[in-house]
Amino acid sequence: MDALVSAQWLAAEIGARDLRIADCTWFLPGEGRDARAEYLAGHIPGAVFLDLTDMADTATSLPMMLPGPEKFASRMGRLGLGDGTRIVLYDQSPHHTAARGWAMLRSFGINDVAILDGGLDAWRAAGGTVASGEETPKPRHITPRDRGRAVRDLAHVRAVQASGAEQIVDARSPNRFAGAEPEPRPGVTPGHIPGSTNLHYARFFHPDGTWKQGDELRALFASAGIDPDRPMVATCGSGVTAAVIAFAAHLLGREVPIYDGSWAEWGSDPTTPKETGA
Repeated sequence: MDALVSAQWLAAEIGARDLRIADCTWFLPGEGRDARAEYLAGHIPGAVFLDLTDMADTATSLPMMLPGPEKFASRMGRLGLGDGTRIVLYDQSPHHTAARGWAMLRSFGINDVAILDGGLDAWRAAGGTVASGEETPKPRHITPRDRGRAVRDLAHVRAVQASGAEQIVDARSPNRFAGAEPEPRPGVTPGHIPGSTNLHYARFFHPDGTWKQGDELRALFASAGIDPDRPMVATCGSGVTAAVIAFAAHLLGREVPIYDGSWAEWGSDPTTPKETGA
């Protein structure tokens, strides 16, 4: 299974015994949208709701941090997303949050996972039907084979920021990167990591929500002065849209880790250097 699959591919495979589908829609607090309610109103038949807010470490004050392996296995198994399955993720979020689900699964060594190109809109456009209400998946055992692969912490990013050993790529909007607007979370200083490069996650998509690929992706990285062949780490506000950068790099055959704490951690730490401006 390719990392990026089309609605037509999914329509042909949807009845396969080993195929599982999960809706990874997530919205920022304050956006006035309810991801679970939208899932219940309409989702791809058989798809379960993979709640990214619930699939996070609640022992920290930082948002959306990777959960421990026990919590990951418990939540995934309950949804029927387990060993021996191919998992296709999609979303209906402007933040393209299926990428965060993809990065989380791969961080635990679950590699047979793909993203539906264009999400639910592409499914509808291809003539796919939608279901409503809850699904009742059969629980399935899952074995996390890793923990935190391709995820980086504050100490790592401090080190590479000081040394310049890795490119730090920030997926937030240009205004947030520049510190020109307040941060959505209290206690977080506006700005960015000194020496980092801004590449807004929205630029990775065509107007219809499908992913740019191949030469288009290479040109996009190059336009920001980023060399995909050199080591890099992706960051954003809370580690969600940074996964867009990681997935885009994966489409080019490169593996890019995510700074899980991202600006929520860096911007709230009084000891980290900070910068404003474009």
